[in-house]
Amino acid sequence: MSLEIFDLKGRRALVTGSSQGIGLALARGLAAAGAEVVLNGRDEAKLAGAVAELGKARTLAFDVTDHAAVRAAIDGFEAEVGAIDIVVNNAGMQHRGPLEDFEPDAFQRLLQTNIASVFNVGQAAARHMIARGHGKIINIASVQTALARPGIAPYTATKGAVGNLTKGMATDWAKYGLQCNAIAPGYFETPLNAALVADPEFSAWLAKRTPAGRWGKVEELVGACIFLASDASAFVNGHVLYVDGGITASL
Repeated sequence: MSLEIFDLKGRRALVTGSSQGIGLALARGLAAAGAEVVLNGRDEAKLAGAVAELGKARTLAFDVTDHAAVRAAIDGFEAEVGAIDIVVNNAGMQHRGPLEDFEPDAFQRLLQTNIASVFNVGQAAARHMIARGHGKIINIASVQTALARPGIAPYTATKGAVGNLTKGMATDWAKYGLQCNAIAPGYFETPLNAALVADPEFSAWLAKRTPAGRWGKVEELVGACIFLASDASAFVNGHVLYVDGGITASL
C-alpha cells in the first residue's frame, strides 16, 4: 500500500487551541503531512507567534465557548477562504481541587471549555462538511476519558463526555461521509501539566504507573492525528484512540 494514503496535500485543517502545547504540535504535524493549517485561539499575539514558528499558516481567532461567535467565524471563513476539511477540537483547560469543595464557577468553565467547545466547533464545521459529503473531525479526549484520579473529577466528567460526543457525532454524521474520532492522550509534557511535570513525586509515580515508564512528548501524538485526518482512516468512525504509553492497558 502506498504511503500516499496518509498524504494531506490539498486539505485544510482547523486546530482549536493551537497557539501552544498539543494543539501547536498537531498543527505542525498536519502541515508537515501537506495540509494547510488554520490556527485558532483567543490570544492573537500568541497566534502570531505560532504562525512565525510554523512559517506558513492562517489564523482564525474566536472563543470556542461562544456558539454564535464560532458559527460566524467558521461560516465566514468557508465563504471567504474556502472549505475546512479537517477539524481538530483541541481547546481545553484543567482545574484541580477536592470534589467536595470544587467551585461551581470552575465546574461551569470546564464544561464550556472542554465539552461545549467540541459541540460548537464540531456542529459549525459539520454543517459544511455534510453539504460536501466528506470531512474529518478529531476530538482531543484524555486518559481521563476512561480513568479517574483524585482531585480532577469534573475534568474527568468533561473528557468522558468528549468520548461519548465523539461516538454520537459518528453515529449521526457517518452517513454523510464524515469520520468523527478522538485521540485520548495520556500524560504529556504540556503547559496544562506544568505543575505535575515539576512535581518529582508525581513524575516518579507516573513512571511506575505507565508501562512506557515516562511522560509522553507532544510530537508522539502527531502520527495518530495524521492517521485520523487522512484517507487511511476512511472506515474508522466513533473510535477513541488512546496514546498513553500503555497506562489504560495495565493495572
